[in-house]
Amino acid sequence: MHANQEPVQNPARGTTTKKNWPNHLIIAFTLATAVATLFQPVGTTSILDVLLLLLATASSIGALAGRLPLQSVLFAAFLTVLIGAAAQGLTAQTGIPFGPLSFGETIGAKVFNIVPWTVGLLWIIAVFNSRGVARLMLRPWRKMKNYGFMVIGLTAVLALVFDLALEPFARNKRFWFWHPTKIHLTWQGASPLNFLGWAFVTLIILAFVTPFLIRKQPGEQHGPDFSPLVLWLGALALFAMNAAQTGLWTAVILDMVFAAVAGLFAWRGAKW
Repeated sequence: MHANQEPVQNPARGTTTKKNWPNHLIIAFTLATAVATLFQPVGTTSILDVLLLLLATASSIGALAGRLPLQSVLFAAFLTVLIGAAAQGLTAQTGIPFGPLSFGETIGAKVFNIVPWTVGLLWIIAVFNSRGVARLMLRPWRKMKNYGFMVIGLTAVLALVFDLALEPFARNKRFWFWHPTKIHLTWQGASPLNFLGWAFVTLIILAFVTPFLIRKQPGEQHGPDFSPLVLWLGALALFAMNAAQTGLWTAVILDMVFAAVAGLFAWRGAKW
């Protein structure tokens, strides 16, 4: 190499960081707001919770918009809200597919007096970031023919894990209340049907939104994006700390195990 020749840099490294710094700033505000909510009295909600939800939603959309057309990401977000909210609304009316529940007043005003407006945003956060973590974990196999199906399947599993961690938080915040069923095995009041329902609805959402989340034209190469991992792990950390405040140590341990396993495999996959 000549003295005046600059070293060759891998364009896949750092491209996302340079172009998507505004979203990294939003993520920083999201994490700071999450910490601030922990100083509220246990079991209460405030404007901080609403701000946290909005920031987390914006960060989840912004992470994808850094490498995909914004209109495609927004349409995928719209479909996610539509399907997720419809499933939750159907559950509130019939108990299908998640099991019988009632929404509390703390989760927000209801649209058409059926489903709270915040529910759809929760689905964006859960699905978009679970998919981002799945892509990191499966990065070593991205050249395989069935890679897309692997991402969809793992996303459904990670969304199920997200809900497992969410349930104690939602119970403490009185977001919703589960009604008894004939199934006596429950987690924070939720029967296994709820978690199977989350995986099933996630698969339905992905069946509709995945075509909008795939690059259809060759362009600038991007390195691994850790934003979804930060948001996904940040959510589990928030849920764990909230559970610790109320002495739900089983939930704390599970959240820590889930976070450690997902973080380890995502980090390992991103190195490929």
